Order: sequence, then C-alpha cells, then structure tokens
Amino acid sequence: MEPKRTVYINEFTDGILDPFQEMKYAVKNGGHIVANTTPGCWGPMITPQLKGGHEVTKPVYVEGAEVGDAIAIHIQSIEVTSIATASGNDQPIEGRFLGDPFVAGKCPNCNTLNPETEIKGIGEKAVRCKTCGEDITPFVFTNAYTMTFNDKRTIGLTLDQKGAEKVANDARQYMQTPENSIQNPIVSFAPHDLVGVMARMRPFLGQLGTTPARPLPDSHNAGDFGQFLIDAPHDYGITAEELEDRTDGHMDISRVRAGAVVICPVKVPGGGVYLGDMHAMQGDGEIAGHTTDVSGIVNLKVDVLKNLHLEGPIILPVEEDLPHLARPFTDEEKKDARKLAESWGLPSVEESLPLQFVGTGANLNDATTNGMERAAKLLGISVPEVMNRVTINGNIEIGRHPGVVTVTFLVPKKMLDKAGLLELAEEQYE
Repeated sequence: MEPKRTVYINEFTDGILDPFQEMKYAVKNGGHIVANTTPGCWGPMITPQLKGGHEVTKPVYVEGAEVGDAIAIHIQSIEVTSIATASGNDQPIEGRFLGDPFVAGKCPNCNTLNPETEIKGIGEKAVRCKTCGEDITPFVFTNAYTMTFNDKRTIGLTLDQKGAEKVANDARQYMQTPENSIQNPIVSFAPHDLVGVMARMRPFLGQLGTTPARPLPDSHNAGDFGQFLIDAPHDYGITAEELEDRTDGHMDISRVRAGAVVICPVKVPGGGVYLGDMHAMQGDGEIAGHTTDVSGIVNLKVDVLKNLHLEGPIILPVEEDLPHLARPFTDEEKKDARKLAESWGLPSVEESLPLQFVGTGANLNDATTNGMERAAKLLGISVPEVMNRVTINGNIEIGRHPGVVTVTFLVPKKMLDKAGLLELAEEQYE
C-alpha cells in the first residue's frame, strides 16, 4: 500500500470503525484527502443494513503516524452538493431493533438482523425489508421538515407538502447521494411540519477523526453515544473501561468547518482518518438530536505530530468562532497590558494563544470534567488552574447535547511550546 500525495475517497464503511481491518487507502504525511461524503444521521438510521447510525468514509492510513502520536487535520474546504435534505426529531419504534436502533435494526416480521431494504413509494412506511416486504424503519419523526438550498449554498428554506413530495419522488438526485452509498434517502419520508422557514447555511463535519482502538459503531465513537454500548446485547457491546478506546470522532461541533484545524489522537497504526456526517447548519447543542444532513465534497490536509499523546481531539477553530474572551489579544490590548504591568512593577505579561479541548461523557457535567482533565494532563497543570483560565480567558460551549463540550481558553505560549503545539497555533492565529 503505497501512500499517495492526494487520496480520493467515495467508499464507505458498513457503520463499524474496525481497527483490525486493513486500510485500503494511504496518504503521505503532509498530503491531502479529498472525499465525497454521504449524508449522516437520518439516511443511515432508516437503513438497518448499516450498523453504526452513520455511513462514513473508509479510514485512511497516514504515513508515519504511530500510536502515541497525533494527526493535525486542516479542513481546507467543505462544499455542500445536496440540493435538498430532510431532518427532525426522532422516535424509535419498539420491536424493530435489538438493544439499539442505531446499531442493530431488526425486521419485526422475519426477525432478520441488519436486513437489506428497499424503498417502495414515499412516506414513513416506504422502507421495506427485502426478505419479506415488511415496513421496517427503526425510527420515525415526531416533528420534521424538508429543506432545499439555493444555488450559492448560502440559504436553506423548508418546503410544503407539494415540494417535499416532489423531492421524495427523486430522492437520490435531490440528496446527491454518492454512488457507493447504500443508505435510504431520508427525503423519501417527505416530512413538512415546518413550512417556509429560512436558515443560514454554514456547513461543517459532524464526524471527523481517527479510528478507535477497538471496533465501534461510528456514531457511538464518543463519550455520550458510547454509553449505549455498555453491556449492550448486540455484537458491539462493551464495558465502561473499553469505551476509553474511543477517539471522539463523532463530535457534532459546528466549529469543525472550513479553516479549522482538528488535532486527533492516534490509537492505531496509521491513525485511520475518516469523515462524514456533513451538516448544512446547526445551532450549538443539536438539541433536536439531528440537523440538516447533506452530501458534500471535502478537502483535508494531514500532518503527523510526533509524540503528542492525546486522549481526545483538540480544535483550533476559525478565529471568529472563538469565544470572545479566548480570542488572541490585539496589539493595542497588549500595549495596554504592558503599560498596566509596568505601573505595578511586573516584569512581563504572559503571551498566549487559544486551544479548544473536546470533552465527552454521559452528560454535560461529565463531558466538561473530561475536557478539563484532558487539558490539564496535556499542559501539565491542575484542573483548578484550567477552571480559572477558562473562567477569565475562555468558555465552555456545548457541541452536542447530551454530552459533548468544548473547553476553550488562552494557553501560555511556553505551555504550547512544551506540548509541541506552538508552531501550529501561531500558524492559525498569527
């Protein structure tokens, strides 16, 4: 497997991130990954043949990445290709899954686990078991919408019943589903509870990361969704301790967009970079459980950071996405601080740049603790010091409810230098 300078991907997993499967793709250190990604949550959720709740790209081996290193993923561009999508709040249907509707969909008639399906007609009963013809979708909507986008991909607008049904009758075309995707297009359900609602587009990746150290369903590669795997009755049940093998690639953090850098832990040889679950827009928290899943084209650049041992991702967001208190100081602010220091006899003023630590857990409190502990461990300081710095020079923000947060603060340059992140932070913000 000869690493290439640029790797092109339009092949996808069956929903399982498996470190024991040989990686088909390999990229040089400093090279590019260009991917045509599939829509995320809802399409895979109504496709029980997929075992992970999502349909992400096959992992890419990064030359030189060893366990205990990190990979800096530079998001150079994200382009939405879908013309329309559908989404909304979900409700699982009892009797159609074994323990977890995202992972182990089951036909209620013939009891086939993870069966193949086909679309017949439109509406919430359109997904049918190929074996016996039974209505088989593990989820239905409680409140939902169909949304289309303008040609410039700047604005989305929700459709009425007529528009939603027009989209549903040509579902793969409107969603621009990649050829190798097996998911059932969610627009086939033709939801239209919200009509004429306008929304700004700001696309980002809900899934971007590295392969975990044990086989995990892709949407459960996180500390909150991963809770569903603990003592689960299906093939991917794990213990709470085994969940530590995750890499938190499923973040749903809206700051993971073009211009940002995501630094990911390497827990398997080569890292195994994967991506997917592109969203057209999302308010922090993704409180409905799902947002506007779309197909798209993504260009990433990857750099190996040797001996940077991380337990979870770090983000260097676009500067405008940083919390107000965590933005780099202007020259004028630094001048005022030096003048104040001189008046009090202080020899110097601390120089700093922002880092954003991802924390995940069963709930938002656990996720916050996790993020602060990760920051303290990497920087060699105490959690109380992290708390103080976040309070005066940062912020805690919700990535996804119930258990993904970002812990952002201005980190002293001497700590960044010691951690091996100073050059990357200076490139991003100076």
